[in-house]
Amino acid sequence: MTSREREVLALMAQGYGNTEIASRLVVTERAVLKHVGNIFAKLDLPHTDAGHRRVLAVLSYLGV
Repeated sequence: MTSREREVLALMAQGYGNTEIASRLVVTERAVLKHVGNIFAKLDLPHTDAGHRRVLAVLSYLGV
């Protein structure tokens, strides 16, 4: 994972949404979406209807 992806994941773990993450990192929301998608792919979290990939990504980050 890139350092930027780790930054995004850390902010996700703190409960920030994409808009807030973009603002904090001074990037576009589209850039955040790209990073989040890369995070999901690298953690092998496929898209599902359950919509809990963010939670699973954060749990992985936290080592749970």
